[in-house]
Amino acid sequence: MIAVADSSPLVILAKIGCFHLLNPLFARVYISAEVHHEVVLAGAGLPGSQEVTSADWIETKGLANPAQLQEAISRYPLGAGELSSILLAEELSADAVLLDDHKARTLARTKGLPVRGSVGLLEIFHVRGLLPDLRAAFRLLLAHNVYIDTKAVEPSTTIFTTSSPLISSNPFSNSRTNPFTSTSSPSTPA
Repeated sequence: MIAVADSSPLVILAKIGCFHLLNPLFARVYISAEVHHEVVLAGAGLPGSQEVTSADWIETKGLANPAQLQEAISRYPLGAGELSSILLAEELSADAVLLDDHKARTLARTKGLPVRGSVGLLEIFHVRGLLPDLRAAFRLLLAHNVYIDTKAVEPSTTIFTTSSPLISSNPFSNSRTNPFTSTSSPSTPA
């Protein structure tokens, strides 16, 4: 299982002490050179920088066609990190692209990419037994003043109901296949 990550999920998970939980889900996480610059160089000394540098399961990978990034920047109102993550996920046929920005998530989905954000990852960690207290993790998000798009949070809160589809079904409900079993899953909004 491989994922391509934008900077936001990496930084957010580092802030709340859940960064290490990515590795049990994904054997390899790729980041673009642009995301590496944002998190490790420009973000030196901030949450995520040391974690990305130390993680032997994270690999920085340049785009095969860097001109595509410049074209995408001129077409879409997104940053280089989000756009390069989407392009890299396409190049690698990644099992997931990790994005928090709503517009970036929408674009990635239109390209047929399975998308997960920080909230969805926390839910998966919880369902897989890696994160025992999901509510505590959400409280940490609030305590660290982490901005999470309400479009991602509102559907996420269904995990607290007993009839939650997340509890009884595939936590990667918007992906083509469940990365933890070989069964297919229906496509639903995250």
